[in-house]
Parts: sequence; C-alpha cells; structure tokens
Amino acid sequence: MATKLYTHPVFLEHLTPPSHPERPDRLRAIERVLEEDAFADLVRVEAPEADEQALTYAHPERHVDKIRAAIPETGIRSIDADTSVSPKSWEAAIRAVGAANSAVDDVFGGKADNVFVAARPPGHHAEKTTAMGFCLFNTAAIAARHAQKKHGAERVAIVDWDVHHGNGTQDIFWDDPSVLYCSTHQMPLYPGTGARDETGVGNIVNAPLSPRTGSDLFREAFRARVLPALDNFAPDLIIISAGFDAHHRDPLAEIYLTEEDFDWATGQLLDRAGKSAGNRLVSLLEGGYDLEGLSSSVAAHVSRMMRG
Repeated sequence: MATKLYTHPVFLEHLTPPSHPERPDRLRAIERVLEEDAFADLVRVEAPEADEQALTYAHPERHVDKIRAAIPETGIRSIDADTSVSPKSWEAAIRAVGAANSAVDDVFGGKADNVFVAARPPGHHAEKTTAMGFCLFNTAAIAARHAQKKHGAERVAIVDWDVHHGNGTQDIFWDDPSVLYCSTHQMPLYPGTGARDETGVGNIVNAPLSPRTGSDLFREAFRARVLPALDNFAPDLIIISAGFDAHHRDPLAEIYLTEEDFDWATGQLLDRAGKSAGNRLVSLLEGGYDLEGLSSSVAAHVSRMMRG
C-alpha cells in the first residue's frame, strides 16, 4: 500500500512574528523536497477540516473557546511569549487535526500503511488547558483518542523524538494506561519537563539526552528505553510526534543527529508497527527550524516510510 501525505495551503497562512523560528518557510522547504522524483509515488491529499468536537478529545471546551476567541481579524496576536495566532490560525489548527484524524482513518481502513502529516501549527506542547510552545491544540493526543473512539484501538503508542519534551502529551495521558508516551529529548531545555522519573502510571517513558549528544547515545536511548516499552505495550497504532530539531544544524538545541538517524528510528518504529499494529503508523510534523536540516530529515523519514 502507498504512503499518504496530508498537507494544505492554509498551513502557510498561520503567521508568526518576524524572525520567529516556527514560520511558513518550514513547510515550503518540505514541499520542495517532497516534489523530487523520489517521491512521485507519494499519495497527496488536502487536509480536511476536523469536526470541532474532536478538539474536546484532549482539551476541555473552555480551552477550545479561549483559542477561538483569541484569533484576531487582522494582524498577529500573542498568546504567550512564544505562541501567537493570526486570522487563518484557527483553520490551520482545525485542518491539522483533521489531517491527523483522517490519517488514523486511513491506516485503520486499509487505505494506507502509513501517513505523514505536514501541518502547522505543531501540537505536542499543548497541555489540556494551556496553549504554549508554538502549539494551540495537541494534534497527536487528539488523533490517539480518535483511534480509540472511532476504531476501538485499545492501546495507542505516541513516540516523540522532537528535541523538546512533549509536556502537553505527557500532561494529557499522565494517568491513562491505554496510551504509551515515549520521548527522547534534550535536557535541560524548554519546557523543563521530561525527567526519567516522570512515569505517569507506568505509561510515560522519558529518555532525556544531555546537550551535545550524537547518534550513538540517541540510538542507545531508543534501544534501551523506547523500543522495549513498545515491545511490552504491543500497540494497535503508533503515532510519531516527528520533530526534526534534534538535527545537528538546528539553532534551538544541541543534539547532533543526522538524516541517517531519523531514517534508522523510522525503520525501528515501522518494524514495531508491523509486529503488533498491522503496520499502522501515522507521523505528525512537530519541530525542526533549520530549513536544510528539516527538509533533508523529512526526506529521509518519508522515504523510509515509503519503503515500508
């Protein structure tokens, strides 16, 4: 079966202040690399709008209403020092969720083995009641709940290799044993969470990495902590919070991974999806702020997904 790609032009219209790292050019760089001949067989689909009720799978209605009310008619409005919204941000966020949920439908419905969602804003820092870290709604968390509610998934695993810890995903699933959350991330670094002893009800597996960590220690953390947790959990679906800011070129952190590391990690997760999840794997773009490092890493990641 083919690998699918969901994206949409409105993701370019979620505007951030000048010099902000989470900028539309990120998606333009990804679009350019995925137009190369190597990706001709990628099935491309426009991201649909989600049913807004899906937002309440991970957030209370008051949070949803607060974000909706914050959207300005013109210009850019700050939610906090890092996070802002513009007139098209609501549609972008709704389509990011819609794409993730449709990707889940695709892998459960036999329309694709795996799917990559190139969307913005990202999601993994959004806590139950707090938008932060460039994120408005927690797309990965909503997609996991969608898999449970619509497709009867009993166990969903979210693997987060963004260089920043996904505090939002951890917050949402802290006491829920039906969702496994595994994260590799630099520590210390924003947002300050993700210590090894943060374990929820045994469903949170953090593998913090020291600054200046390279390929060997990243892969060791994956082999020692993430992969055994997945093997024990035997998920029905794997969702990747696919941030590419652990690339050595990225300006916001000090982890020195290469494209080959993202290829390798993707292959490891595809193997696990094949063992317990009927190959079902959905990857959602999170961070990655150096355009060259981002585009080459996404190319390696999607190419590995297409090889199955």
